Order: sequence, then structure tokens, then C-alpha cells
Amino acid sequence: MTADTLNRWLTLGANIGVLIGIVLLLMELNQNELNMRAQTRTDLSNGIIEILHVSASNPQLASLIRRADDGEELSADELQQYRHRSYALFRYLENIHYQYRLGLYEENEFSAQRNAWGSYLNRSRAAQAAWCNYRLTVSPEFRAEVDGLLQRSTC
Repeated sequence: MTADTLNRWLTLGANIGVLIGIVLLLMELNQNELNMRAQTRTDLSNGIIEILHVSASNPQLASLIRRADDGEELSADELQQYRHRSYALFRYLENIHYQYRLGLYEENEFSAQRNAWGSYLNRSRAAQAAWCNYRLTVSPEFRAEVDGLLQRSTC
């Protein structure tokens, strides 16, 4: 075996090693993407669970939200509390929308979320009023999404 033949075999072996390394790297990147999607989904689920848990475990807040959504009169302090709770909800929804635009939230899940948003906003004038007060603080893409869900715009 000559030195030239040996160099060719070594080069071939090195190239095969590089190719195997690239394939392994692609597999790892794919796994990382799956992990990121799972983590995003978990974080978003935990966010809504926390929002729901707060009102479920606080009878005063649950009453306030029900009364506001039913159109009952609120004191100035209650209205402030309702608005801030609504603003936190809108920020959470904007995060879902952002994750969806990045491709980290599936279309079927986002569609269900969007339907829930529209249902809530169209049955609660207080939520609509909170949205009108808050809408200029969110991204134009999210603002257009939510505005498009309103059956009758009050803004």
C-alpha cells in the first residue's frame, strides 16, 4: 500500500466521520426543537392554570370577575382590580399569539384559543372595555387578531 492510497483512505474515513457528525448534529437540533415546543406548551399551560387558580381560590376576585362580566356595577377599586387582572390576561394571550407566530404553537391549539378569546370578549362588555383601554400597548399583530374577534367594536 502506497502513501497516496493510505492518504485517500484516511481522507475518506475523515469525510465519513464529518458526515456522521453532521447527521448527529441535525438529529440533536431536531430534538432540541421538540423540547422547546414541549417547554413552550408547558409554560403556556402553567400560565393559564395560574390565572384560573387565582380567581378560583379567591372568592372575592371570583365574585368581582363574575359581576364585571355580567355588567354589574363595580366600585372604583374593584374596577381597577378587574382591569389589572384583564391586562395580565391580555399579556398572557399576546404571548400565546407570539409563540404561534414563531411556529411554537400548533394551528389547531391556537384556533381553539382564538375561539375562546372571542367567546369571552363578545359576552363581557367589561372585558371589551378593558381591551379598549389596553389595546395600544400590545403588538400590532395581536391587536389586529383580537380586534378581528370582536363582533361589535366598542373601541
